Amino acid sequence: MNFATIGIMGKPKHHEVGETIVTLFSFLQQEGHSVLVETAVAKDLSIPQEFQCDWQTLGEQCDLIIVVGGDGSMLYAARLMAAYNIPLLGVNRGYLGFLTDIQPQQVTEKVSEILAGDYTEERRFLLEANIDGDDRYSDALNDIVLYPGEISRMIEFEVYIDDSFVYSARGDGLIISTPTGSTAYSLSAGGPILSPSINAITLVPMFPHTLSSRPIAIDADSKVEIVFSRTNPHEARLSCDGQVRFPVQPGEKICVRKRKEDLWLLHPKDYDYFRLLRTKLGWGSKL
Repeated sequence: MNFATIGIMGKPKHHEVGETIVTLFSFLQQEGHSVLVETAVAKDLSIPQEFQCDWQTLGEQCDLIIVVGGDGSMLYAARLMAAYNIPLLGVNRGYLGFLTDIQPQQVTEKVSEILAGDYTEERRFLLEANIDGDDRYSDALNDIVLYPGEISRMIEFEVYIDDSFVYSARGDGLIISTPTGSTAYSLSAGGPILSPSINAITLVPMFPHTLSSRPIAIDADSKVEIVFSRTNPHEARLSCDGQVRFPVQPGEKICVRKRKEDLWLLHPKDYDYFRLLRTKLGWGSKL
């Protein structure tokens, strides 16, 4: 694949991210690539205006997007760039780095290998959610979460899958997670880890007020509907990747579906998902 024009996105006003972006910018130019940097971070780094652009222009003109930061930066970029069907590559300048798997000290070496065609490809699906068909809409790579508007307030809701009633619940809410998000908030709530290649989503109740309420995994092509009970005295919130939030009023219905466009990721050739899990989650090594 020819990566003639390469875009760079990252977390603004972050010293370590800025250092890596400056290194990448200089390296890519020396290698003869056309380089564009998202305006929000480029201004902080005093990158000349001719190399600055908004994220829409990055999507329209670039053959590859390199995201520098933590998993939050990749979540942000994924929601914006999935519609353009261009690959994303992550450089880790965050804490965990499940999605940004190139270490900063190896950035020029690994990026050089990838630009030479030495990489693996992966597709990850996203979810999209809307409330009662209005303009409260967003998509998510990790998860969609219904939760109380205020701490320590229990909420009630009903769950439907493909128009079939599944259960009603009382508790602190519900996490609908993709395989990508199964190592994030869902994991903390007791949900299972799903391999990224599995076409499934999980529904994980948060602090349910019944012992029979358990996480379930369903086909990712299913339609999930959550009806926020009219008996709730207060509004709730809907969170998409923890970055986009909407109010939900009693009686409203949330519809969650798989997004049509996938996220296209590139990894170094030596990328190993299970090695990543062992490293990040502290699993035991071979006996």
